[in-house]
Amino acid sequence: MTRRTTTSLTTLAATGFLASMAAAQGFNDAAPNGAAYDQKPAFEGQTRAPMLDGTGLQQQVLVEGLEHPWGLQELPDGNWLITERPGRMRIYTTDGTLSEPIQGLPEVDARDQGGLHDVSVADDFADTRRVWWTYAEPRGDGTNATAVATGILSEDGTTMDDVQRIWQQQPAWASTKHFGARIVHDDEGHIFVGLGERSDPEPRQYAQDPQATLGKIIRINATDGTPAGAGIEGALPEIWSIGHRNIQGAAMGPDGQLWMNEHGPKGGDELNAVEGGLNYGWPLATYGTDYSGAQMGATQVEGTEQPVYYWDPSPAISGMAFYDGDMFPDWQGDALIGGLRSGDIIRLELDGTTVTGEARLAQGIGRVREVEVAQDGALVVITDEENGRLVRLTPEG
Repeated sequence: MTRRTTTSLTTLAATGFLASMAAAQGFNDAAPNGAAYDQKPAFEGQTRAPMLDGTGLQQQVLVEGLEHPWGLQELPDGNWLITERPGRMRIYTTDGTLSEPIQGLPEVDARDQGGLHDVSVADDFADTRRVWWTYAEPRGDGTNATAVATGILSEDGTTMDDVQRIWQQQPAWASTKHFGARIVHDDEGHIFVGLGERSDPEPRQYAQDPQATLGKIIRINATDGTPAGAGIEGALPEIWSIGHRNIQGAAMGPDGQLWMNEHGPKGGDELNAVEGGLNYGWPLATYGTDYSGAQMGATQVEGTEQPVYYWDPSPAISGMAFYDGDMFPDWQGDALIGGLRSGDIIRLELDGTTVTGEARLAQGIGRVREVEVAQDGALVVITDEENGRLVRLTPEG
């Protein structure tokens, strides 16, 4: 089966314009939920950075009809790997077609937020054709947990061969939420994986337990899953950092700094510049409140790290990338983050690990699950919806 887009650029431009007009004049207009408890940032610029001027973007829908796409990865030949949460991985090719699902992937638990999640390749893909992905793995009796697998994509792109599950999150839990599951490669043969804490009040306490991998970032050998953590005393050997809620976006910065973002509850979405061996606070520390409106914890707790930046109310941040391309020269080194609830792309201007400005791009585009920078400098995103889309964004005009 092949699919081609028939949506015109003119229609998209008009739709995007109307959605932008319907959006709030300023994305910081709404009062923070934490105001009810007199919450304040720990330092200047930690939230609500100065608003940057928006940039007009032309949107081109490459594919529509994707079922809750979640992961996106460009290949050296310009084709794109796309995951769909029900358990499918496909290839969008440069000639404008979408492949049939790749065969050979393991079973996933595709209830609610679970299913097939991130997909990634290393710099040597052209030689090795090795692919990594994360997924909600069924463990029996209604339980599940995040797992990491790797395989070799066949030359014709139809089959994943030599598939191996190289890592499992522990403990498994009877939950359909907060799998996390973003993958980041370092340049030393490892992968970092950001993991959720499964949402419910009981398992979320494991985010502070060094003998569990709920609510953690792990680092493992990319080939076989051998632990390569931060060497935290008393912790499992793969653990890199602790105290995370539900990691949804991750990227390696231009200077080699690891960045990950995570959902807060009601408010308190966080961006963190992650260092090995540190505690990022959840559920002890948060700038969010409970969905009921009740206070959840302190904003500052001794022994835990402050987020580089946080949002309240939450845009429900997701996949992220750092801009490195020619189409938008003023964006070099800026962070680009998908907004699910906000339905846009968040651009953060950075000075080191300090956020100096924020802009919202392509307002109304839909639930942006992942953002990637194409080889030619364009932005390419997927929208996590029943009728999900692969969209290319270029400078207006």
